[in-house]
Amino acid sequence: MNIKIKRVYEWPDEEDGMRILVDRLWPRGLTKAKASVDLWLKDIAPSIELRKWFGHDPGKWPEFKTRYRAELNKNGEQVTLLKRKIKKGKVTLIYGAKDEEHNEAVVLQTFLSR
Repeated sequence: MNIKIKRVYEWPDEEDGMRILVDRLWPRGLTKAKASVDLWLKDIAPSIELRKWFGHDPGKWPEFKTRYRAELNKNGEQVTLLKRKIKKGKVTLIYGAKDEEHNEAVVLQTFLSR
């Protein structure tokens, strides 16, 4: 599977393929045109409760990954939809977090690649 991840604030390029936003909230300060998002799958993002609990705290990262994977395992409809898009060609999972190592797109990329 060819799944890349990228911050929504980075410039889009031809290598991105389909750009899918995987955040529950729309990124601050961006219009839809500027974000160049082809699909927004907000329901595949971590639950509001999990997102608030994590708070982008790297110390909570191992537990966040476990909890988010558990949510993904219960979210078959959204995961199936995303897998269908991936089968059609290149996909870049777009996220808004500043931390490039500790965010839902990293977990999702690994989850989908297995």
